Amino acid sequence: MAKNKKTSVGRRGFLTGAAALVASAQSASLNAGTQNSPPSTRLDDWLALTKEPALEPQIPIIDPHHHFWNTPEREPQRYLLDELAADVKGHNVRQTVFIECGSMYRAEGSEEFRVVGETEFVQGIAAESASGRYGDLRAAAGIVGTVDLRLGDRAAPVMEAHLAASRQRFRGIRHGAAWTEPGVLPAGSAAPRASNRPAVIQHLLLDKDFRRGYAHLQTYGLTFEGWVYHTQIAELTDLAKAFPDTTIVFNHLGGPIGVGRYEGRRDEIFAAWKTAIAELARCPNVVAKVGGIQMIVNGYGWHERKRPPTSDELLAANRDWYLYTIDRFGPSRCMFESNFPVDRLSCSYTVVWNQFKKLTKDFSASERASMFHDTAMRVYRLPRH
Repeated sequence: MAKNKKTSVGRRGFLTGAAALVASAQSASLNAGTQNSPPSTRLDDWLALTKEPALEPQIPIIDPHHHFWNTPEREPQRYLLDELAADVKGHNVRQTVFIECGSMYRAEGSEEFRVVGETEFVQGIAAESASGRYGDLRAAAGIVGTVDLRLGDRAAPVMEAHLAASRQRFRGIRHGAAWTEPGVLPAGSAAPRASNRPAVIQHLLLDKDFRRGYAHLQTYGLTFEGWVYHTQIAELTDLAKAFPDTTIVFNHLGGPIGVGRYEGRRDEIFAAWKTAIAELARCPNVVAKVGGIQMIVNGYGWHERKRPPTSDELLAANRDWYLYTIDRFGPSRCMFESNFPVDRLSCSYTVVWNQFKKLTKDFSASERASMFHDTAMRVYRLPRH
């Protein structure tokens, strides 16, 4: 996401970034009785306007990309185990992978180790889910945390601390690299990045200190989550070639931007994106998450509609991006993702997974199993459940 300066707006003065856009657009579609409700309630009411039954509910799913947080700085303000469990109902979500998002860092201690608080926080949620209280769902069976890789060799002890906090679940690191020049993204099109998270700078993936820290991932058997915008995919390819023994998990199809100066240029962006994807896919150490492009920054404007999209509408908009990625990487190197609750600002969980099932209706059973479940299980070394 872009690193815009945080601006507080809205009726209660605590909506920020994307939440402000969503609250203003969606509240217009709800009746007057809900206008004074908290933003999360308004979002739930809006999402309820489009209902679909979960298709093929027997298909086992591992959702390899979602977040947990509890903060007034984001929308929804709270997304914890109860909220995830409510969203997944209908689909056969067996396990999930938590991806870092700046939640619950330690308030005290060495600055570079404070990020370990997020792993400690999610480890507790994972243990609660493993109790069976939420049925067959095993949330955060895999955990991906963060470390400032620009620490170089000093990043290694932080990785060790993450592993100590969750020896059975910790699987990887994400140091987000999605960057644009200031002013390129309109205000509100991407959530502001908290100042205590590892910094995103221009050409981060090429930075020598970053790469010194990155080199330690292989030592600990950790994956790297490659989160960039479409303008940076070539830099991720360069990183993959420089470290062929470290697995990179390509996030959100490389974040094709559809707002600001990129609005109305989707065909042009798609053509350039395809060239970059083809080169990235030649790196055998890269696997791709298919999904995560319902964010406001992607420019579809779903959040501005009176009703959220159906799975058919999502698929019509996303099909070409999905199929090209699958064609280049192959199903055994692809995994579908929800990117919730970020993409929840645009559509429901049921609708997201229904579009993936419709997309793959003509694929073989083994290909579908790879993309819905097996690739994620292999890459994140999850137990069979």
